[in-house]
Amino acid sequence: MIEVVDPGLLTTVQDGGRTGYQAWGVTVGGAVDRFSLNTGNLLVGNPPDAPGIEMNLIGAVFRAHETLAAALTGADFSAKLEGKDIPLGTVFLWKEGSLLSLKGKPDGARCYLTVSGGIDVPKVLKSASTDLIAGIGGNGGRALKQGDKLKVGKKRMDPSVLKGRRLPPVWFRKKKKKEPEKIRVIFGPHDDAFTQKGKERFTSATFQCSHRMNRMGLQCLGGPVEHKNGADIISAGVTFGSIQVPADGQPFILLADRQTTGGYTQIATVIRADFPKIAQLMPGDRIRFCPVSLEEAREALMEQARFLKQLSAHNQK
Repeated sequence: MIEVVDPGLLTTVQDGGRTGYQAWGVTVGGAVDRFSLNTGNLLVGNPPDAPGIEMNLIGAVFRAHETLAAALTGADFSAKLEGKDIPLGTVFLWKEGSLLSLKGKPDGARCYLTVSGGIDVPKVLKSASTDLIAGIGGNGGRALKQGDKLKVGKKRMDPSVLKGRRLPPVWFRKKKKKEPEKIRVIFGPHDDAFTQKGKERFTSATFQCSHRMNRMGLQCLGGPVEHKNGADIISAGVTFGSIQVPADGQPFILLADRQTTGGYTQIATVIRADFPKIAQLMPGDRIRFCPVSLEEAREALMEQARFLKQLSAHNQK
């Protein structure tokens, strides 16, 4: 069992999402940085989409009520276990009674805590993910609060065997640079609703992430992206990474808790391999949108899939 000592800003239980129900208006949800959740789970011997704990911006504090193998992935929140530094992307032994604190200055928006056995909460529509708007999943459909106690599922491996497993350095999230983060996109489905000037502006300008960001999406500020005949359309389906441009011309990137449809033009879609990048953006971060081909997007995704398959192979030993 894990006790929540300090829940931080917005800490929730999340898994791979609630797929298959968008036709009925139920959002997919799940971890915003699913790749980080997947790698953390595989490190501790779980299925990749097993429920873990997602923290936002200011971390949280937890106490273990049993000895667990645990890992932290995603952004570096300067974690300490009983005062000792815990490296990112490395399995550590979290002994019964020990306090895990993540309260340092983060280098990204979200950090994930995964433990051997996963977080054991009831599933709703085949998912344990917390949907804050619908009030379902996770721990009572809400963010975690002080005093909450989360059960841990059945372990597939002895925690001591897992200790020390580590992600290869190439798969660690890169530290922030002075240059804008390059976000790869594919134009469409409504790029024909924008002027040539608007499309050139979209791909040549540097945008800054505003404070308007949450699990639903994030606003990008810069010179307006020009429409031909207004921003409104008949509602159309949206997905993770859809980039809507409302009437003010400021792009808005949709994330995990997005709605299932939207009435604004979508100029482009972020490629799936770059979902971890947009999941970790923080207010003030600068980005550039870089168009790529479908082939490039597919190869980048396959590279991630090959890595996850290799990591998963360790769980079969």
